[in-house]
Amino acid sequence: MAAFADHLVAELNRSPRTVRAYRADLASLRAHAIRMGRPELTALDLAMLRGWLADLRADGAAPATLARRSSVARAFSAFATRRGHLPEDVAARLASVRAPRRIPRVLTVEQARTLLEGPPPGTPGRPAIREAGDPGDPLAGALRLRDDLVLELLYATGVRVSELCGLDLDDVDHERRLLRVTGKGDRQRAVPYGLPAARALAAWLRGGRSELVRHSQRPSRRPSQHGAADAGTADPAEARGPSGPPETRETEARRTPGATATAAHALLLGARGGRLDPRAVRRILAARLASTGGPDGVSPHGLRHSAATHLLDGGADLRSVQELLGHASLATTQIYTHVTPERLRAAFQQAHPRA
Repeated sequence: MAAFADHLVAELNRSPRTVRAYRADLASLRAHAIRMGRPELTALDLAMLRGWLADLRADGAAPATLARRSSVARAFSAFATRRGHLPEDVAARLASVRAPRRIPRVLTVEQARTLLEGPPPGTPGRPAIREAGDPGDPLAGALRLRDDLVLELLYATGVRVSELCGLDLDDVDHERRLLRVTGKGDRQRAVPYGLPAARALAAWLRGGRSELVRHSQRPSRRPSQHGAADAGTADPAEARGPSGPPETRETEARRTPGATATAAHALLLGARGGRLDPRAVRRILAARLASTGGPDGVSPHGLRHSAATHLLDGGADLRSVQELLGHASLATTQIYTHVTPERLRAAFQQAHPRA
């Protein structure tokens, strides 16, 4: 299992999150083998794998979970066979569980426009810090500029939230309005963005980012002074001490004043000068949706879905959308081709000779 994890990192360039998920799945398989009284790797066979999946299904595992775990079993079996740990690839005939393909939840064009414009000043219930700004908080204006840019880029480019937070200053081509995005498997692609995002980017670089950098370089003060004010906007771990699971403590350590230099080239910053965290992006979106009366439950990935759907509705071809989103397979992009009756009727009237 350790060798397989090393293989995922060194040869397949899988992310730490993926490796953790694979290790957890294999730990579940090993626990099943121990319960069956056959803990040796050489005892692994097709019947054991099927029994493992059957037990998971009986315990209420979702079809998507079963599909992922059967995929992990096949990958591990093939790896163990190539390395000589198994005499044959016992999972080669393991059928994949077919997970239902659900149409992603997307915003309408009008909902997206309202989200990006934000509520007008003086709207009841408008958050004082994030949306309207608090004269007593010196970072309110900078955080508003950052939040505007975060939402503009998510919708304008359709990037994943991890890709957005991983952007550096030199990943931006201002002249051609392109972002150099590093996606899954360290695959890079160039993603265009439009004038509204360009204006938000210029405003952030001109007045927002520099303010957060200056603030992070000042002598430290009590965490509660700004942590409560910026709740839901800055990095969620910033208002707490270095506690929690190891991965959380590591993230917090990178955001301490002494570690700010590691984020010196980051495009998007948290309130303390560290690289913006994906969890903070989710809070930014949730707060803006609440203040604009948007639908509940839309995640940053929902903005990616919305961007892809609106591109296709506007006439973009599927291959271009695939390149924009960074999908390795066109089949992944095809989930966005759900057709409404209105769109089908318009296509029929435009193209069919007997319409």
